[in-house]
Amino acid sequence: MIDIIYKAVINGIIIGIFVSAPMGPIGVMCIQRTLKKGRWHGFVSGVGAALSDLVYASITCLGMGIIVDFVEANEFVLKIIASILMMLFGFYTFQSNPSKSLQKPKEGGNKLSQYAITAFLLTLSNPSIIIYYIPLFVQFNFIDARHTLYSIIIGLLSIMIGALGWWFLVTTLVGKLRTIINVRGLWIINKVAGIIIIILSLSLIFFI
Repeated sequence: MIDIIYKAVINGIIIGIFVSAPMGPIGVMCIQRTLKKGRWHGFVSGVGAALSDLVYASITCLGMGIIVDFVEANEFVLKIIASILMMLFGFYTFQSNPSKSLQKPKEGGNKLSQYAITAFLLTLSNPSIIIYYIPLFVQFNFIDARHTLYSIIIGLLSIMIGALGWWFLVTTLVGKLRTIINVRGLWIINKVAGIIIIILSLSLIFFI
């Protein structure tokens, strides 16, 4: 049981980081807010995004829990497909241009709670994130017959912890380097994230 919970925590944190790392519109928004208002305004925006990620991770988890027998029966093939999907996601992240998401922020207020709520609602408006969760859940065996409700809940909370850790790291770095961060900096972050995802997906194929 302890081993299952340990894996749920580690895999959950990894999944949370990988879902948050690509510098899409929400990531750019968090950085914009950090540059404009400071580190904590950017971080609470990340908190809002992480809460929304938790909602979609729970929905994905519920859906996969229903077909757990099918997943286990076809684990090898599904892991190969998941690795390929992760690789495609990595290529998409690598070649995407975050500058296209840059725009002058339109803020209705300066309260931290408002930043968190708007980030939550914006992230929640993008259900396509489920497409990212499915291959990650398959690849990291996030759902299988050995898992209990308790271990699944811990795993889902770990996904949020991973996402929060990522946003804390990013907003801290951007806050310290806010005078020199520019579009090229966002471009580099995306390139690095894409390369890491591609390398991980390739390595997972060899260790299936």
